[in-house]
Amino acid sequence: MRRAISRLFPRRGFAIVACAVLLMAINGHALRVLKAQSAPTAAAVPDLAGIWDGTRRAHPTNSATIPWARTVAEGSILPDGTKADNNYVSNFPVLNERALAFQKIFDEPLSPKYDCQPSTPPALEFDPFNVEIVQWPDRVLLRYEKDDQLRTVWLDGREPTAHDYGIQGFSVGHYESNALVVVTTNYVFDITGFDDYNGIPSSQQKKVTERYWRDGDQLKATVTVEDPMFLRKPASYTMRYLPAPKGYKLQAFDCDPEAARLSVQFIPPKYK
Repeated sequence: MRRAISRLFPRRGFAIVACAVLLMAINGHALRVLKAQSAPTAAAVPDLAGIWDGTRRAHPTNSATIPWARTVAEGSILPDGTKADNNYVSNFPVLNERALAFQKIFDEPLSPKYDCQPSTPPALEFDPFNVEIVQWPDRVLLRYEKDDQLRTVWLDGREPTAHDYGIQGFSVGHYESNALVVVTTNYVFDITGFDDYNGIPSSQQKKVTERYWRDGDQLKATVTVEDPMFLRKPASYTMRYLPAPKGYKLQAFDCDPEAARLSVQFIPPKYK
């Protein structure tokens, strides 16, 4: 009897070990499948890297009517490089009473640009300068010629804190289909934080959503801004960048505060 039992145990032990190995293999395969389904593959990340031309070569120069326009003549060149047809709908922001009051009292010398304060989204993207995009696994860097600005878009899931307020806010992003989606919050109040040309301010409640994607050899971007303190509803525009000339390097902006403030004396005074 003991011999019979002793002969059975090795077989049973072998069977147990075999089952354990099989289960580990199955679980390991399932884990790999789940990771493959949840983690973005290299093919899912669009190639947006490079230096992009945002000058007049790519789109009209910003002004009181561009990229925000109340009316657009048929055939006019839109910010995204296409021509307006008779179905074009005005995208000028719908301002609330608070914003209209700020517009009414706005005085040009108040503009922070005369003290070299950088512009912010949604104006920064449309300023007629080049931008460089660098893509890393955990972040995307947006380096602007305008005002020598560097924005970091975090892709690692972090959230802004009460210590992350600033002129350029705090940006988080993710890849969605063939596009990079960027959401920026935690801005500080800015008297020209929405639009310098129309004297529209922005508040700490400003939220800017950007979507970047490739369209052939062009880079397209849709910029949408929300700010319940000044806007009755979100406002947006779509623009394009063209590839910068081969070998182009970003140029330093090097704003000189003394020279910038000097130009204020040539502005007709609104108040005495």
